Amino acid sequence: MRRWLAGLAALICLGASTLRPGVALEALLANTPAPRLSDYHLFTDAAGRQPNAGLSPYGLNSPLFTDHAVKSRFVFLPPGKAAVYTKVGVLDFPVGAVLVKTFAYPADMRRPNEAVRSIETRLLIRKADGWVAQTYRWNDHQTDAVLKRAGGRAEVSFIDQTGQTRRIDYAIPNQNQCKECHQLDETVTPIGPKARNLNGVFAYGEGQENQLAHWVRKGLLSGAPPLHEVPRTARWDDVSAPLNDRARAYLDANCAHCHNPRAAASNSGLFLTLEENRSPALGFGKQPVAAGRGAGDLKVGIDPGHPERSILAYRMASTEPGVMMPELGRTVLDQEGLDLIRQWIGQMKRP
Repeated sequence: MRRWLAGLAALICLGASTLRPGVALEALLANTPAPRLSDYHLFTDAAGRQPNAGLSPYGLNSPLFTDHAVKSRFVFLPPGKAAVYTKVGVLDFPVGAVLVKTFAYPADMRRPNEAVRSIETRLLIRKADGWVAQTYRWNDHQTDAVLKRAGGRAEVSFIDQTGQTRRIDYAIPNQNQCKECHQLDETVTPIGPKARNLNGVFAYGEGQENQLAHWVRKGLLSGAPPLHEVPRTARWDDVSAPLNDRARAYLDANCAHCHNPRAAASNSGLFLTLEENRSPALGFGKQPVAAGRGAGDLKVGIDPGHPERSILAYRMASTEPGVMMPELGRTVLDQEGLDLIRQWIGQMKRP
């Protein structure tokens, strides 16, 4: 009997040493952020590749461009809690929800799952008094990430889709910059997880499924109407989709978090959300609020048929601080995105 009890005790101790604890919700909701990403137990491995129980992967139809970084996204919802469907804007997430986004670079973009180096992981945590943004920078050994309030730089090199070596001085945002992009009505809020931007197929481990249908089936989303009634953001890089839908989706993802009536660029009068349908607000024939270097001495935001005379394309084509748009989130040119917007403006006809 004693031998059996000793063996049982050994098994219990072994189990305790190998089992990973669940997500540390108390740490996530604490007033002070944890010094290390691992303190939250969001992942079961040191490299932050395997999500813990309660985390679900997700993707966006049209995501924000960030210097060619590959992004992995997860959502955590406390047990028994669900997000609530909203037709416009981001889903209504409960207290304790966490949006996890890791920015990484594979050594070769043609083999995106090999030799991947994580640069930073950003958290948006829904606390009782609102959302809080926190950034964690990965160490060189890829074994943990540490809290980074002041931002920083990271030298990145990779081989792109054409086989060319690219080098980027990657910018990790500071806390104020996070707030600037994620500000809506002067409060921090998520940008990407809108129902229309989640309304698309995602490759889950058990197979492909529409994300909204998956969330409803898993109890992660309540109040959603039938899928055919949900708006859908186009994939900006889907060449089979209408050009207008693709261009509007790109501008919505990359510009509208600031360029809308409730955000940082509200005084510009240029509003680029998918819901906006007023021609002047979208920049058609619209003169800039402030002319000069930022406008490149051009006259209007969008001159139909003439991307070379349109401020919107001019600022997208720049990497010069004070001129380039978006102001934050990129240090290099997004040539594919720029080509799309130039094509969109070029095929426009004057009213």
